[in-house]
Amino acid sequence: MNHETSPVGPVDREGCTEQRNAQEPGLTALVQRPGEPDIRAHIGVANIELSVAIGSGTTFNAGSVGKQITAHLVLLSSRLGLLRLDQPVSTFLPRFQLSSVTVADLIRHQGGVRDAESLLSLVGLRELDHYTADDLLELAYRQTRRCTEPGRFLYSNTGYLLLAAVLRTVHDRDLAELASRWVFKPLGMASSRFVSSPDEVVPGAASSYASAARGWVRCQRPAALPGPGTLWCSATDLGRWLTHLWETWPVSDQLVHEGNVPYLPSDHAPYVYGPGMYADPRRPGDETVFHYGHEQGFSAATLLFRSGLRVVCLSNHASVHADHVSDRIIRTLRSTDASSGPVDEPGLRRLLEDRRSHARTANAEEQPSAPGPRDLLDHAVLGTYACEDVPGTLRLSVADGALFLWRRGTCDRLAPVGPASFHANGLRVTMPHGLKPAASRHPAVDRFVLHLDRAPDLHYQRTTS
Repeated sequence: MNHETSPVGPVDREGCTEQRNAQEPGLTALVQRPGEPDIRAHIGVANIELSVAIGSGTTFNAGSVGKQITAHLVLLSSRLGLLRLDQPVSTFLPRFQLSSVTVADLIRHQGGVRDAESLLSLVGLRELDHYTADDLLELAYRQTRRCTEPGRFLYSNTGYLLLAAVLRTVHDRDLAELASRWVFKPLGMASSRFVSSPDEVVPGAASSYASAARGWVRCQRPAALPGPGTLWCSATDLGRWLTHLWETWPVSDQLVHEGNVPYLPSDHAPYVYGPGMYADPRRPGDETVFHYGHEQGFSAATLLFRSGLRVVCLSNHASVHADHVSDRIIRTLRSTDASSGPVDEPGLRRLLEDRRSHARTANAEEQPSAPGPRDLLDHAVLGTYACEDVPGTLRLSVADGALFLWRRGTCDRLAPVGPASFHANGLRVTMPHGLKPAASRHPAVDRFVLHLDRAPDLHYQRTTS
């Protein structure tokens, strides 16, 4: 039976592991070594409704993996003399107010630009609301000062959205057209594209799913985000891209493109970050450059070693992260000799089916808020607050001796971590003087600073009591 075209996925002669995997979203993986045939394996379905199995040509949303291609296009533009990496971004985008931020700063996430998608919940947009790249750029253009000191790493999707806007200004073409002309067509990446509209048809596209009490539910949302986070591609195409990077990797001790953009410390020590890629320099002679992507239930991982080993993993299962699976693939490859481990297709497939490779650790943002009063009528409202960097307002309240922050009609219960600092899922509030008692029985709070994980240092002032 053809494993890639079977509508229900392959079935072995003994039983039902294959059947089980065929009825749920899954994974595809590709392992490449210099001078050896490619090793690839797939489990699960690309589309549950139609029982379409994942195959070599299935395309996935690769999310932030697209950053390395965006950075590559910026470097090509620099080599052609169309821009300089040390030029201020405001040279190309006059509405961008951070005049000291350069193109290279954005490439390395050192521009102090808040991640606009992190701000959406503060401006009244809900999860299923439609928003565009222009909406996110408007939030970036409101920023009047860096939210971090120069040289500090702050991962920002918006920084790469600004780079896409710079490329559009320089070339008078959008990112999708530039990538197709300069990267995808020359490298034979026929299934790859940057999607610019939720209405765009992507041939061979998988859908992403999450498990729920009532069965599988789709994860995609109606958001149009033309930019570096909308790369759709197959594992085969990403293998071609990594092969190109390896073939152009300099023989010297430098990392990929390091001569153009030095790699500097990142948010995940000891990893460093350069032109749209993290790097692990701890194995001299076999350093790694890599990036992961997580977008609307999809996940992706690409890893390239100086030795020429390339690993790609793509998932459309929201609870199975490609980066965890690829890490297991790498550890298994390193721990086995040529006679064992995932050195052939059946071995790689067994690894994908092994639930241990799917181990997942929930992060703080995924933990539910502590229970508390859900009706604002049950709270004593401290005030309504506004910030010049973000449209809309927030409220603070107290109830049952706890502090609550209200946004878009929901509240977060804030746990104290000191006299002047409170935190909840993915956010932290600091107050100059803590909850200072007032003449009434409720504390007076005139201002506070809100820190989101990727959008820190938002200064809120009270507008009403």
